[in-house]
Amino acid sequence: MSVDYYKVLNVPRSASDDELKKAYRKLAMKWHPDKIQQSGASPQSCEEATILFQEIGRAYEVLSDPSERSWYDS
Repeated sequence: MSVDYYKVLNVPRSASDDELKKAYRKLAMKWHPDKIQQSGASPQSCEEATILFQEIGRAYEVLSDPSERSWYDS
C-alpha cells in the first residue's frame, strides 16, 4: 500500500472502532472544503483541502469495515 491510512487518521494500528470514528470526525471537520473556503483561503488551499478530505474519507471507509481492514492489514 502506498498510503498509510492509519497515518492519515493519526491513529495506532490497534485503534478501536470508536477511536477511528473520533479521529475521522475530528479531521473531517477540520479539513472540510466548505470550512476552508469560508475562511477565505486561496483556491489552491481549497483544492488541497478537498484532496485531503477525500483521503480522510477513504481511510475511514477502509479501516471501519472489518473485512477491508483485515485485507489492508495483511
